[in-house]
Amino acid sequence: MKKSIIVLIVLGIIVIAAFMQGKNVYNKLIVMDESVQSAWSQVENQYQRRMDLIPNLVNTVKGYADFEQETLTGVIEARAKATQTQINAGEMNAESLQKFQESQAELGSALQRLMVVVERYPDLKANQNFLELQAQLEGTENRISVERGRFNETAQGYNTYARSFPTNLFVGIFGLDKTKAYFSNDPGAEKAPVVQF
Repeated sequence: MKKSIIVLIVLGIIVIAAFMQGKNVYNKLIVMDESVQSAWSQVENQYQRRMDLIPNLVNTVKGYADFEQETLTGVIEARAKATQTQINAGEMNAESLQKFQESQAELGSALQRLMVVVERYPDLKANQNFLELQAQLEGTENRISVERGRFNETAQGYNTYARSFPTNLFVGIFGLDKTKAYFSNDPGAEKAPVVQF
């Protein structure tokens, strides 16, 4: 009789310890998941800031009648495509993040082409409104880079914790993400630009 009570007490302690461990792991995973989603929201905020600046930039450039219409159309189309590519932070995976990143890179490329063409228009380059928009756009690009880095750091923290033992056992039981996707370099970023004078 005493042995069976001792066995029940030991089993009870093991069950309580397993429950407490599982609860702690689950709560930490939820906190980390929320941190990843918050970091993603900051990335989206900066991309949205860029999206909001583009119509003003395009309208300022449109004021110069002889400006290349093809370049403006490319920027407008790239912006529309980037606007349509959205990701739900709770359902983010490597494929959806890659599509998002590609559409944003396409928009960035269109904006770079616009800035190159602007160099041919001294009056536009001297326009105060254009200069202010250009400065805001450059600042936004820097903010995007910073927020993408923060997102990757937050995702790395989640991934490291979720993949470590015994947390990885609980991740499967709770049905949580085993890993979070990362931003990668834009295609061609590994090559240094060629500068010629």
